[in-house]
Amino acid sequence: MFGKKKNTPQIDKEQLELIQNAQRRIKQKKRLFAHFAMFLIGALFLILANTVLGIGKDFKIAGIEWFVFAILVWLFFLLYHTFNVFVTHKFMGKSWEQQQLDKLVSLQKARIEKIKSELKKEAPVIAESEVYNETKSSDTTGSELTIIVAAAENNAIGKDNKLIWHLSNDLKRFKSLTNGHHIIMGRKTFESFPKPLPNRTHVVITRQVDYKAPKGVIIVNSLEAAIDASKNDSQPFIIGGGQIYEQAMMIANKIELTRVHETFEADAFFPEIDLNIWQEIDNEFHKKDANHDHEFSFITYIRK
Repeated sequence: MFGKKKNTPQIDKEQLELIQNAQRRIKQKKRLFAHFAMFLIGALFLILANTVLGIGKDFKIAGIEWFVFAILVWLFFLLYHTFNVFVTHKFMGKSWEQQQLDKLVSLQKARIEKIKSELKKEAPVIAESEVYNETKSSDTTGSELTIIVAAAENNAIGKDNKLIWHLSNDLKRFKSLTNGHHIIMGRKTFESFPKPLPNRTHVVITRQVDYKAPKGVIIVNSLEAAIDASKNDSQPFIIGGGQIYEQAMMIANKIELTRVHETFEADAFFPEIDLNIWQEIDNEFHKKDANHDHEFSFITYIRK
């Protein structure tokens, strides 16, 4: 009844930035080291070129050998490079590395706690669904969960917790179909009865703790629990109200609908029947007569 969402592991954006920054800093230090090595070798070469090979021996600037200026200029660029690596871009010593590691660990812990929190929220729903599915798959009686309802053209089913119409043939059909079976309903639907209906096992869904009901009435707190309580019945019926119908539409096998061919003002409605999911297999039309103020049809749907 409920799908499982599969989480794809991902590196957090901030974690990725930290890793990329660390890699970039390592490259910067490597380039600085290479620059320093080239400076030493280059400076030595300039000195040897001037003193040993005599290249530019007579060329001086302000009485100072030219290679000294060349080495000083190169030294300036090396110092500037060093300043950029260790000051402009911050230094990457042991303290910095530890800070990055601590930040990564902190972010990972926060991510884990967030996942745990989401799992805690979803666990009850997932567990309830899995329990229901296990019960359904292990049910050897072949139970067929059936919704039975009378609804107008605008899907109205009731007002002020009462029926809007009185159709004697509909009541007879309801009695005939549900006789001897479990009937599952919400608390308000149960309380609309003057007394429990004879020769039927009433299963009432309510969130009220310690709800009092006549002897023989089964009290549960969810639709799944109601179905479990009816598992020995070959055809339990869902009889209302609106919220219970809406939940049952997702799992029921069959709908026995009395369609009253008029529209009515109401405060309770039946869900729309999706013909991509449900297939009509029977339709019996009835005209108005002395006992029936409205035209109606008995329609049977089964899940495709």
